[in-house]
Amino acid sequence: MGVASNPGEAAKRVLVIKLSALGDFVLALGAMRAIREQHPKAVLTLLTTPPFQELAKATGYFQHVETDGRPKGVKATRELLKRIKAARYDIIYDLQTSGRTANYFKALNLPFSTPPLWSGHAEGAAFFHDNPKRGEMHSIDRLAEQLEVAGLDPKALTLDWPPIADMSFVRRAQGSKPSLTPEYFGIKGPYALFIPGASAHREAKRWPAERYGGLAQEIADAGVTPVIIGGKAESEIALQITRIEPRARNIVTRTNLFQIVTLAEKALFAVGNDTGPMHMAALSGCPGVALFATSESDPERACPRGANIIVCKADTLDQLSVRDVWQAVQMLSVIPAETAGGQS
Repeated sequence: MGVASNPGEAAKRVLVIKLSALGDFVLALGAMRAIREQHPKAVLTLLTTPPFQELAKATGYFQHVETDGRPKGVKATRELLKRIKAARYDIIYDLQTSGRTANYFKALNLPFSTPPLWSGHAEGAAFFHDNPKRGEMHSIDRLAEQLEVAGLDPKALTLDWPPIADMSFVRRAQGSKPSLTPEYFGIKGPYALFIPGASAHREAKRWPAERYGGLAQEIADAGVTPVIIGGKAESEIALQITRIEPRARNIVTRTNLFQIVTLAEKALFAVGNDTGPMHMAALSGCPGVALFATSESDPERACPRGANIIVCKADTLDQLSVRDVWQAVQMLSVIPAETAGGQS
């Protein structure tokens, strides 16, 4: 059997698999764009999960978005695999590279069956990304290397390499809806995004609410409104911040993924934990300070990628002081001198 080759422009049907989580999904958008460019004539299908359906559709990369990538039960899994097999994809890109998706490949690679060309970490795949240090790489770099193993030539594509998401597709897809403006949320004047969320079961990754409150005071004194975003899990944190600094705006639970992008585009800067919306803000061009607990995650592998990002790190985030983070904010050099109220 000869070495497999990427079908490129000849591909008619292509499947991309990316199931979750938000940060990982956003970091994979650049790779998805590269796949779209590699197969310009193909019908591209994305296999994902429900939270990312609308964002995926807005990219314009996919003709079909399927959301049953994590079926519950043997019967549903069998139906999914039957559908994948029947589609006769020319090539499948597994950007999730989990145990689940490796099992999908194994099920499609049974004896006496013809498996599709597969890009991923599953042994036996036509394009097997077998770098033993792949788990130590930043997601963007790892996916770029995986695509190169699959036959994508960076020199033949129009994208920068490694491919990083361009979130401007949100504006193209959503237009100029009033709900995408700061004014929709009652925000006037210069503002900064606070992104205090993180995995609920990983407390060390959360900078304490009282520290966010202290930082909010410094930022508000400098003439900039702190705007707190997040999901339901951040509701109590947001209340604690606004008790300490009433000039902060609490819009937790009120933003969808598109609004996170458009608010980040116009924010002076963002401060946030290691969480998906912080990646979205950075990829939207927003300067930022990313807070990392090195006992939980390695900034080299997980830090947001953007033009102006400073990482503040400690073993656990309760070891970072307000002064540490405020100094990092000042290093961004984004607070206009005319708004700064005497703080230095």
